[in-house]
Amino acid sequence: MPTLVPPLCRPSAPVAPLFQRRLAPCRPPHSVDSAAGAPSQPIRWRDLSLSDKLMLLFPLWTFAGAWVAYRHPWTLGFMTRGGGTARFNASIGLLMLSMGLSLSKEDFAQCARRPGLILAGFAAQYGIMPLLGLAIAKALHLPTSLAVGFILLSCCPGGQVANVAALVGHGDVALSVVQVALSTLSASIMTPLLTSWLAGQFVPVSARALAVSTAKLVLAPTVLGVGLNELCPALVARLRPAMPLVALSLSILAISTPVAQVQPVLAAHGASVLLPVALLHFGGYALGYLLPKLLGARERPARTISFQTGMQSAALGYGLSVRHFSDPRVAVPSALAIVVMVAIGTALAAVFRFLPIRDEPRAKRGFS
Repeated sequence: MPTLVPPLCRPSAPVAPLFQRRLAPCRPPHSVDSAAGAPSQPIRWRDLSLSDKLMLLFPLWTFAGAWVAYRHPWTLGFMTRGGGTARFNASIGLLMLSMGLSLSKEDFAQCARRPGLILAGFAAQYGIMPLLGLAIAKALHLPTSLAVGFILLSCCPGGQVANVAALVGHGDVALSVVQVALSTLSASIMTPLLTSWLAGQFVPVSARALAVSTAKLVLAPTVLGVGLNELCPALVARLRPAMPLVALSLSILAISTPVAQVQPVLAAHGASVLLPVALLHFGGYALGYLLPKLLGARERPARTISFQTGMQSAALGYGLSVRHFSDPRVAVPSALAIVVMVAIGTALAAVFRFLPIRDEPRAKRGFS
C-alpha cells in the first residue's frame, strides 16, 4: 500500500502532502483547542481539494478495483503478461519509493521521544499477528498451502491504508505514518525470519531468499526515497505535489492485480479462507487496541496501533508468495485479505469517528 495521508489536519507548521512532517498528535477536523478552550474551525467536505477527496474515498476505489479484477481479470493482464510479476513488483517498489520521499531523518529522530508507543506498535505487528496467524491456521486445520500463505500474510508489515484509517478514525496520524514506515523497513528481517520459523512447521521456507526479495521490494526503494529527500530536497519538492495521485493509482493496481491473477483459485478456495482471514484481522484490530490500553496509552495512540496491527501489507504478502512458492493457493490468503481488511478497517474507522475521545477535551464528532 502507498502512503495515503491527505493533508486534512492543519497544524501550525507546514506539512508535506503525503506525510505529517512532525510527530505531534494531529488534531481531528472537529477538535477543541485546549489552550484557548474554544472549538477550532471545522474542515468541511466541500472545502477539501480533489486530491483530498480522492484519498478519503480510497476504500471505495479498493472495492471497485477488486470487483473489476474478480469479474473481469483480463483487464489487468498487462500487469502479469507472460506469467511474470516484474510489473507488479515495480509498482510495489514505486509505492515504497513514495514513502521514502516523504520521510526525513527528523521523522525517525522524533521516534526516540515516543519509544513506548513505537515498541507497542512493533510488538503488536510482529508479535501478536504472527502468533495469531499460526494459532488460527492450526485451530482451523487449514491445508498446508493455505496455511503457509496465511502465516506469510500474518508476518507482513503494516499497510499504508492504516494511515487513512487513522485519519478518518481520529487516531494519531503522525504516529501511524512513522510506525508503518518502521515496520516496513523492518520487514526485510522480520517477515522472512518469522515466516521461516512459523510456516517452516508446514513446508521448508528459505528465510534468506525471502529476505533478499523483501529487501529489493521494500527496503531499497524506501531508503532511496529517504536519501533523495535529504540530498535533493528541491527535486523532491517538485515531485511531491503529484505523488498522492500517483500513489493512489499505483495502490489500486497493487490491490487489484493479486485478485485478478488468482481469480480461478480464489473462486475455488476463497470461501474456505474467508473465515480465517476475517478472524486474523478482527483479532489484529482488537488486540492492537487492547495492548496499548493495557500499557496505559491514551485513546488516539490506541486507535492508531489498532489500525496498524489489523491492516497488513497484503500486496507484499502476495508478491512474496508468487515468487517463492509454486502452489498458487499460497497466494489466496493475501489476495482475499486485501478486500477483507479494508472492509473491516473502514467500518472500524467510521465507528471510531463518531465515538468521543474521553481522555481529551470534548469535541464534536463526524464530518461537518
